[in-house]
Amino acid sequence: MKKPIVTALVLAGAIALTGCSSATPTDHPSMPGMDHSASDAPASGANEADAMFAAMMIVHHQQAVDMSDLVLGKEGIDPRVVDLAERIKAAQAPEIDKMQGWLDDWGVDAPEGGMHRGDGMMTEDDLAALEAASGAEASRLFLEQMIVHHEGAITMAETEIADGKHPDAVALAEDIVAAQGEEIAEMKEILATL
Repeated sequence: MKKPIVTALVLAGAIALTGCSSATPTDHPSMPGMDHSASDAPASGANEADAMFAAMMIVHHQQAVDMSDLVLGKEGIDPRVVDLAERIKAAQAPEIDKMQGWLDDWGVDAPEGGMHRGDGMMTEDDLAALEAASGAEASRLFLEQMIVHHEGAITMAETEIADGKHPDAVALAEDIVAAQGEEIAEMKEILATL
């Protein structure tokens, strides 16, 4: 067991690295359930930024999969939106499994919730609006929400690229920036024609 002062320093380092503060929960994600002391194990080759990235991106990706499921369960959705939602699920579901494997290896518990709109996450009201929409309106709303969602993911991935240490985590972050940047451009093109 670590001495209290070491644990306090690890937590202070985590806060400094992530800019996360419980004093402003609407501006920054909180990490309930995350064992900060376990994520700095030297043998893992991962640092606190890697653990934060993986833990929060799991939650972020899961919402993208859920949003995709919502729109795929509707009739009258633009075929281009259907194709995009299927590709988002196909890309992000395996990445969730990969990141969960890393967290297991690093001894870090993934958080339950705790993210906010500033991360590109949709609120319950946003998701309810998507669920209630149909046809062209659902297609449009999905695209608008997913653009914001992807922008949040890119910001999180750029932080990992700058601060992360684990080569696989940094490589995934680079892939997210590239792939989701392309998807944002595609979504904007589709929106312009709806």
